[in-house]
Amino acid sequence: MTSPSPAQLPADAPACYRHPGRQTYVHCTRCERPICGDCMRSAAVGHQCVECVQAGARTIRPERTRFGGRERSGAPVVTIALIVVNVLAFVAEMAIPDVQRQFALWPPAVADGQLYRLVTSAFLHYGPTHLLLNMWALYVVGQPLEMWLGRLRFSALYAVSGLGGSVLVYLLSPLNTATAGASGAVFGLFAATFVVARRLTLDVRWVVAVIVFNLVFTFVVPLFSSQQISWQGHVGGLVAGGLLSAAYVYAPRQRRDLIQASATVALLVLFAVLIWWRTASLLAQFA
Repeated sequence: MTSPSPAQLPADAPACYRHPGRQTYVHCTRCERPICGDCMRSAAVGHQCVECVQAGARTIRPERTRFGGRERSGAPVVTIALIVVNVLAFVAEMAIPDVQRQFALWPPAVADGQLYRLVTSAFLHYGPTHLLLNMWALYVVGQPLEMWLGRLRFSALYAVSGLGGSVLVYLLSPLNTATAGASGAVFGLFAATFVVARRLTLDVRWVVAVIVFNLVFTFVVPLFSSQQISWQGHVGGLVAGGLLSAAYVYAPRQRRDLIQASATVALLVLFAVLIWWRTASLLAQFA
């Protein structure tokens, strides 16, 4: 089937709404405006104009993950970005000797107003082995979690888990000890992997073994060596990650976004209260 050329169309033929100099008998099946060959786009039925195609695309809801996040294919962007940030922070540690002293989690400094240490300490590491073990674990468990939860919820999970580890360190660690490492966040991802896998009825034995092994390592190794491991950071991250991921995956679909956001905010508020209480306690002790 062919369309008549402009020379074959009558003088009173309608003109394309975008190109008034082009006569056409083709109309958009949605808005019924006349469109020329350059302006028509194939649709499920007939052809549509450019504006109607764009308007229709805006009304299409994006695909969602099983637990409400935006579904995206491709590389696990957040997981890779977190690994890159941790590696760059370690490079800075090696290049600038004062970085650990300025940014590790030292409770008296936090009580003195340097609250940023609760966050920055989660990106510092004591040596390449410490870094490699944490980044390997992040790469292994981060990818499926990011796919299951979506980037926004996975980012929130990582941040809350890391902060939960830092808060418990601030509450319970000796005052003369500085703490650093992404282990709190990684333990939170371990707990979240268990919770999500159980929700999806997947085999969870391997992640249970990983959690048990790491907890035993955390508590036993310091008993037989001089190596210090922050059990507070590991346990704090594990608990925070488990609680938040449970809220994410067990929230009913009808109120899922509200419950997930409320759980995230509630944990952050709890952390803020605990930080305030510990700071007041330490300041009174130092006074």
